[in-house]
Amino acid sequence: MRLANLMSAACLVGLFSISLAAQEIRGDYLETRSADVYTGQCFANGEVNLVGKEAILAWHVQSGGWDGVPLQGLTIVAAVRAKGTLGDPYENPYPAKAVLLVDDQASAQQREALVHFAEHMGGELLKNIDQVISTQMELVVSTRHHGAAMLRAGKFATIQTRGIGIQDHLCGNEVTFYQPLTETAHSMPAVALTDSYSGPGLGVSWIFTASAALLWELSLVSDGKQIAKHESATADDRFGPAALAGVCRPEQQSRKHGSAD
Repeated sequence: MRLANLMSAACLVGLFSISLAAQEIRGDYLETRSADVYTGQCFANGEVNLVGKEAILAWHVQSGGWDGVPLQGLTIVAAVRAKGTLGDPYENPYPAKAVLLVDDQASAQQREALVHFAEHMGGELLKNIDQVISTQMELVVSTRHHGAAMLRAGKFATIQTRGIGIQDHLCGNEVTFYQPLTETAHSMPAVALTDSYSGPGLGVSWIFTASAALLWELSLVSDGKQIAKHESATADDRFGPAALAGVCRPEQQSRKHGSAD
């Protein structure tokens, strides 16, 4: 199986590739997190146990299928909340809770195959699925502007990313501190301008937004009440929420199913 992978500085962009007997699948992958993934070690260490419990993972299938079912053109999204910072080698973030958002264009058979595919890709992260919801999907990855991507999953989830520029470097020692939450062939960081989830099943909703100055604000909402709010106060916070975005092959065009240009 081969898919492209997208995430931001709280975001990354790249390709993922997996091959299993009699199963091959290709497409785009987008991932965001509530902690910076491309940052200096000192900043990352300062966020551990404070943020990074939330994430969104999205797969859009360009070709191929799963369980013998063709899935071309379909998208599945997972919104998750763990009990600790995802990717922290010194803490067990599991069990995590997950909600799957499935393309409403999928047939019943395709829906089941998409869920099995996501469960395989997510592993332990998607072991406890609270709900599976069908909704309208739109996933766009730009090949003209590296790191530019957009996801709309009905009224439940929205992501928009851009590439990292020279203005996004603070200390000069930034690295991809957290690797993708699923297998990829390649990934690179990008900036998540918007990262939001508002739906059932996780006991919390979140909204990350980036202003023109690339400062960001995080709000966590539980049972209709704001339970946490953070406004960035350091230059490093301009990276906003983390995201992984799929980088397409050079011969491919921007897609959306459309274009993010």
